[in-house]
Amino acid sequence: MRPSKEELASAAGRTIPDVVGPGLAVLFCGINPGLYSAATGHHFARPGNRFWPALHRSGFTPRQLAPAEQDELLAYGLGITNVAARATARADELTRDELVAGAEVLAEKVARWRPRWLAVVGVTAYRIGFGRPGATFGRQAEALGRTGLWVLPNPSGLNAHYTVDTLADAFARLRAAQVSSG
Repeated sequence: MRPSKEELASAAGRTIPDVVGPGLAVLFCGINPGLYSAATGHHFARPGNRFWPALHRSGFTPRQLAPAEQDELLAYGLGITNVAARATARADELTRDELVAGAEVLAEKVARWRPRWLAVVGVTAYRIGFGRPGATFGRQAEALGRTGLWVLPNPSGLNAHYTVDTLADAFARLRAAQVSSG
């Protein structure tokens, strides 16, 4: 069921649990939960978000999962977290300090769970949070310990520069690197 306007409004500031566990090949990292995701408790839940179709079309999952099936990702060696935990209507509502603090918390999660790859979906959040103003999409030169860093385009429907197919191509490049390093 779709959340009501009241449920969406009351979701501001909420957090949702990470989908994490040991032995992850890739830990996908959103910028922060949107209100729809916070209201439902599922990552990338808003209709029109292209994360789930891109994940499937790139070969990470054998079928397209629904946001409510997010826990099934663990069986594929995949997880989800966010740079900033606080739900907002738009990612640009986050402050620079929130993104920097979130990147520090994210580094702690990576140290704990030790995924092979951390894939941040949002180059601007990555640039600000990790202090890498010149970062571009793809594999990053630096790593977090033994975890490789990859930056993907944001799959939000608000990111009109990318279609599901171009997002799937970007995700597929990560998948190829993950398989070859794996």
